[in-house]
Amino acid sequence: MNTDDLSWQARNYGGLHPRKVDLLLERGHLDLMIRAAEERGEWFCAERAAQELCRTGAFDRAIEVVEPFSALGWRPALWAKADVLLRAGRTDEALGLVRPDEEGRTSEYVCRDFAELLVRAGRVDEAIDLLVPHLGGWWIRSVLVEITEGQGRDERVLELITPHTETARQALEESRWASNDEEVLVLQARMLERMNRADEAIRVLGADIAVKRYGTQNTLTAYAELLSRHGRLDDLRALATGEHAHTVLDIFAGALRDCGRADEAETVMREAIAADDWVGYRAWLSVTLLQDGRLDDAIAVAEPGFSWYDCSNLLAPLVHPLFDCPEELLYLLDHPLTVPHHGHEEFQHWWRAFALASLGRAEEALAVVEAHPDPFNDPRLVRADLLSTAGHLAQAEAELRDLGTVKAREDLFEVLVKQGRAAEAVTAHPTVAEQRAAKAKTVPVPLREDGYSAEPPF
Repeated sequence: MNTDDLSWQARNYGGLHPRKVDLLLERGHLDLMIRAAEERGEWFCAERAAQELCRTGAFDRAIEVVEPFSALGWRPALWAKADVLLRAGRTDEALGLVRPDEEGRTSEYVCRDFAELLVRAGRVDEAIDLLVPHLGGWWIRSVLVEITEGQGRDERVLELITPHTETARQALEESRWASNDEEVLVLQARMLERMNRADEAIRVLGADIAVKRYGTQNTLTAYAELLSRHGRLDDLRALATGEHAHTVLDIFAGALRDCGRADEAETVMREAIAADDWVGYRAWLSVTLLQDGRLDDAIAVAEPGFSWYDCSNLLAPLVHPLFDCPEELLYLLDHPLTVPHHGHEEFQHWWRAFALASLGRAEEALAVVEAHPDPFNDPRLVRADLLSTAGHLAQAEAELRDLGTVKAREDLFEVLVKQGRAAEAVTAHPTVAEQRAAKAKTVPVPLREDGYSAEPPF
């Protein structure tokens, strides 16, 4: 184990992926996770095990788990150890372990992390002082507002960000695109709101909207959400039914639903579609109808967008919420109004195969892949996945063992865990070194002129 391998793990979710680690923990294999961290240098096992040990009050054991990693001086491990020390009540040790030096204090990122730790340690004023030199950066102002919520320092935070609001307003008056800092207007309103000065927040931010003193839709959206939270439906209706309808009509409709006026919300959106058949209106209404269990109505609303391009396509937003409802997913895919996903028909093959497998109809699922093998990078891996989904774990295991690749061994892990063979699953899983070697041999994917993959998956 060395810092290079650890950094590669963190960047690439190498070793045992966090999802796999969670699977081990869900099934009660904490000791196995600790052993994998010690013997295989599995960072995600160490990190998650330490968190679980802290949850049960076993702080000394948690420190032992992360110590070999932090001893290398690897920054994420040092912070993980500091987290354990802080949870254990050893505040001075925790802060001393990661306290930035003079050079570190010049880094916004280092100061952000340490300020968050200071707040958790109850040293809020020290955290604020650390961030003050960096408040010229918009995202640090957001951090300041975030970490001080509920800490009794709202007056000071508002005082610190107010000069930046005036600078932003002046720049926006000269040009709507002159300032990258307009988010501070939203932060000011947020501070006023959490100080129980919502009317003032609405008045101040509303004045900016009225004179178009903003450059992005984010400010407009924040204002609409502010109106919604405080029941200002008349003001929100006026905002949502004018020139800003594309941006905030969904917020108005959502506010109506929150007030128990779902029928009215639906009417508002259907009238908008009749007057201006914009994809955003259909997207909101179709997904909302699906949430209400009205699949046929959702299909009817979304159908004109089933053949639209990429992000505008309205089939995928209906498919994804139905992954846990395979019968309804098949109903959607077989519906006479449903057409192939434009330019990405391979998705529909996978969705159908997954739904069939989830229903235990393994042979039908496999037949879909056999009839349409081209979209899949390796149909053999897909076959094993479908067998596993259908509950045929022994067959899935045999497929993956026969294949024997690094990716197959990664997939084998979950199959073995499901069979109650967790220790064997960890042993079979490729090491970080094996994963790195396999990735280094990967042939680069050809790209189109626009930078996207020329081959599926795009």
